[in-house]
Amino acid sequence: MTTTAPVPTVTPTPAARKAGRSRVGLYALLLLAALFFLLPIYLLLATAFKAPEAINLATTWQWPRALNWASFADAWAKIGANMGNSLFLAVVATALSALLGSLNGYALAKWKFRGANTLFALMLFGMFIPYQAVLIPLFQFVKSLGLYGSIWGLILAHVVYGLPITTLIFRNYYAEVPDALVEAATIDGAGFWGIYRQVIFPLSVPGFVVVIIWQFTQVWNEFLFAATLTNTGSQPVTYALSQLAGGQAVSWNLPMAGAILAALPTLLVYILLGRYFVRGLLAGSVKG
Repeated sequence: MTTTAPVPTVTPTPAARKAGRSRVGLYALLLLAALFFLLPIYLLLATAFKAPEAINLATTWQWPRALNWASFADAWAKIGANMGNSLFLAVVATALSALLGSLNGYALAKWKFRGANTLFALMLFGMFIPYQAVLIPLFQFVKSLGLYGSIWGLILAHVVYGLPITTLIFRNYYAEVPDALVEAATIDGAGFWGIYRQVIFPLSVPGFVVVIIWQFTQVWNEFLFAATLTNTGSQPVTYALSQLAGGQAVSWNLPMAGAILAALPTLLVYILLGRYFVRGLLAGSVKG
């Protein structure tokens, strides 16, 4: 008959118990912070699912007994076309600004020329110019090109305004690409475009992920240019949302449902690419 040796019990040390209590306290604090930041999301959903007659101050925080899905159908009927405008605007403007920023960053990082640092500094200066400061000359410029009122005028504004940040991201990223790769491609007979296409572009995925997330979000959520450079047929969803809440008697379920629908594309982008965002943002930040 075999006997099993007793399993020795391990008594936590005072330091381990203190660390365990600190960890529990930290998790509790993080949970409270998460609940605090999720309160607006709860209020948004609760209001969107309520019938118009059930929305009042007394029942603001109450979850509706019956979900009113008609709010989303009504909101989509009013902003669906604008969602299409925003999707076209964000995709085209993001693609163009990302590609142009990549080329700018490549030229400034790997093809040194006289005045490159000065040019880079002047481009970065554009990041600190507020929209309101350039609104009138931008309006006049877009109108002189015959693009006022069209989605293409808005695309042009966002591409130009997005170049400083996209150039900065790509220039810092390409600065960490070994010069030996460029030199080897040059010896093999590749020129400016050949090196970019065969060497630089295949290495640019992390940088493109960061730029796509950043620029898509900025373009999708922008309102000022949308309200001043477009007409009724080309207005994006941000302007249409402001119209849902217009008037004296507002059915608050409609703007809330519209806000949820308008947030879905950016949410989807973050779900698909979010895990690569920090990785791409930090790529090239540490030498060696």
